[in-house]
Amino acid sequence: MFEKSLDHIAERILTLDEASLNSLWEKYKDRMEQFDTSKEWEKAVIVFFIINAVRVKNKIFNENIGQSNIDKHAVSRKPARDIPYLKRIK
Repeated sequence: MFEKSLDHIAERILTLDEASLNSLWEKYKDRMEQFDTSKEWEKAVIVFFIINAVRVKNKIFNENIGQSNIDKHAVSRKPARDIPYLKRIK
């Protein structure tokens, strides 16, 4: 039950737009830095870290996609082994 709830929360978070979340980052950062013992403060901390989690997830995702594109592109540029790269011209 607990794991299913977390999975549902993650699914909902994945639908959020990073640009929209980034516009809220400063607000929740400021609220988090103003510690008090209220539920609102606790929720602000959770929201702040959710925003950061989405940002980090997207950064890792983009870096890996970029690297795999570089790797694929590099492989396609290599000359075939049975064809010499340099040719002698007379």
